[in-house]
Amino acid sequence: MNEIRQKRIESIIKEKISQIILQNKVKDPRVDKLISITEVALSRDSKYAKVYVSYFGEKENHGEVVDALNHAAGFIQKTMGKTLQIKSMPKLTFILDNSIEHGFNIIQKLKDLVP
Repeated sequence: MNEIRQKRIESIIKEKISQIILQNKVKDPRVDKLISITEVALSRDSKYAKVYVSYFGEKENHGEVVDALNHAAGFIQKTMGKTLQIKSMPKLTFILDNSIEHGFNIIQKLKDLVP
């Protein structure tokens, strides 16, 4: 698959998963609207997709949110498959993305250094 098509599919998958979460289609109470899809990385053969998520809730719930999304991955794939026009739906794996929180912590440390 060429790189442009792959990036387009990644973008569409990111948008569709975000819509599914915002529309409360996943009935697991651990999945709420404070989840943000930061990136989707599709494998070259389009069989697998790593979905990076950021959660803006309590820090101790981050692992539970990722577990809930991985548990609901089949449902999310099936729901997306009804609207996406691609040959095969990639298997989704959700991974916690701490980059936003990490960046915020660095900014706070830099602010603390300045008198």
